[in-house]
Amino acid sequence: MAESVEKNNKPAKPGGKGGQPLVIAKTLAEAQRLKLERLMRNPDKLAPIPDRQKEWTPRAPPEFVRDVMGSSAGAGSGEFHVYRHLRRREYQRQDFLDKMSAKQRKEQAYLDKVEQNKMDAEERTAKRRKKREKMKQKKLLAKKAKQDSKADKDAESSSSLSEEEVEEKREQEEEKEADDDAEVPSFIMGKK
Repeated sequence: MAESVEKNNKPAKPGGKGGQPLVIAKTLAEAQRLKLERLMRNPDKLAPIPDRQKEWTPRAPPEFVRDVMGSSAGAGSGEFHVYRHLRRREYQRQDFLDKMSAKQRKEQAYLDKVEQNKMDAEERTAKRRKKREKMKQKKLLAKKAKQDSKADKDAESSSSLSEEEVEEKREQEEEKEADDDAEVPSFIMGKK
């Protein structure tokens, strides 16, 4: 007889809990591990995901109060507890309303700050875009002016100067440009 037997000499169900020993978790981590192991035994089964708990809201104040307590004589000692309970409930409701208004103010301030940051970023981007366009236009104008002046000089030099003189002028202009492009060193190496 290879059949498994549970307590009380009852046959265990195949695939049931009878074949697994009872393990009691001693720590929260161990309890979590056991839950995960149980979930992973059958991966096709959907894992239970609890819904998010609803935020607590106080009960609305009554529209019509039947037991109005006045300052007249005759209020018994039991009425004090009723009054105390109503007062506690009203304080809870006021605290809740204060917290909600503070939360809404914070959310609104955050949204305003996000909107302001977007506007500032857009302004900076537009300013930089304008600067880039201005630089691009400046380069184009300088390039056109240089080509025009070169064309004018070529026209003048070809008519009045020989080829050797034109070549010397070009070399001088290139040397000047090379000198202009060189950076002035910000420090001198080797000197103390």
